[in-house]
Amino acid sequence: MRTDIFARLDREPEPPKIEIPRMSRTRLALFGGTSAFYAAIVVAVLASTWLVTLDWKLMLFRPYEQWPEPHAFLDYFVVLGQRGPTAVMVAAWLGWRSWRQHTLRPLLALGAALLLLNVTVGAVKLGLGRLGPHYATEIGSAELFAGGDIFPSGHTANAVVTWGILAYLATTPRARRYLSALSAVVSLGVGLTTVYIGTHWLSDVLLGWAAGLLILLGLPWCEPLIGRTEAWVLGLRDRWRARGTLTPSRPVAAGGPRPGLVPQLDRMPQPEGGPAPEHVAVAGGPRAGGGTTRTSTHSARPHAVRSERSPVTPTGSRRPPHSRPLTGG
Repeated sequence: MRTDIFARLDREPEPPKIEIPRMSRTRLALFGGTSAFYAAIVVAVLASTWLVTLDWKLMLFRPYEQWPEPHAFLDYFVVLGQRGPTAVMVAAWLGWRSWRQHTLRPLLALGAALLLLNVTVGAVKLGLGRLGPHYATEIGSAELFAGGDIFPSGHTANAVVTWGILAYLATTPRARRYLSALSAVVSLGVGLTTVYIGTHWLSDVLLGWAAGLLILLGLPWCEPLIGRTEAWVLGLRDRWRARGTLTPSRPVAAGGPRPGLVPQLDRMPQPEGGPAPEHVAVAGGPRAGGGTTRTSTHSARPHAVRSERSPVTPTGSRRPPHSRPLTGG
């Protein structure tokens, strides 16, 4: 019995129709406002405005020294923003959802969101090259284009995307509200924790929140591609199964007859009253006088009568042929 996800998808009954989010006017307005906020944070850091001054004040305040009690707990809590552990946890849950809902869309939506996260956040990190608080060299400087990779905060953006995708894929309004609140609390907590332990500037966290929210708001644009990818994967699965159900042909010994080339003797026409073929065994059957005839495996060709045989003279015989003696006179 197959236990893979595709076999389970075939055995499950059809689920109720799942509503796929569309790019509504409200979502489009939120996407535009978040994009403006994203651009404003980048400009404020590039221009070394009051936001950079606030970054330095928080860094020099050193919250982890002012309140050291929660430090041990927050070191573990911040793992909820790391890409590897969170991706595994959320993928396990969405895999179960795919198993139950007879669709691959949850896993494909997570893959699309993580791909967009890596491309967009990674490109800005490498392009701006900002150093983190522990590696800062000049007080009051934005620490840009110095070979760093801290802006925006990857932990924060990843927490927004990986936990927010659960709310995005929710099938009921109630579940969507609860999961939205949960993802907001986790992403806010992870972002502020990175500021507390001194691994990120506050502006890094603000840009990370905006970057993750932009990905969630823009996911409806990826839904047509997700649908085509799902159809392609399932079609590939069906073709693979079709090849697996074909009956394998039997191997043929070297020099032996190939299947389909040997004539079937039981279908060969035989002359009425004629002899059976030489290589066919005559089956035993009832005889007129009682008993059964023998089963013969030798040739069934009739023998010639002795008188009909032509005489054969042995070659090389030493005896002279019988002849009448000659008499002379």
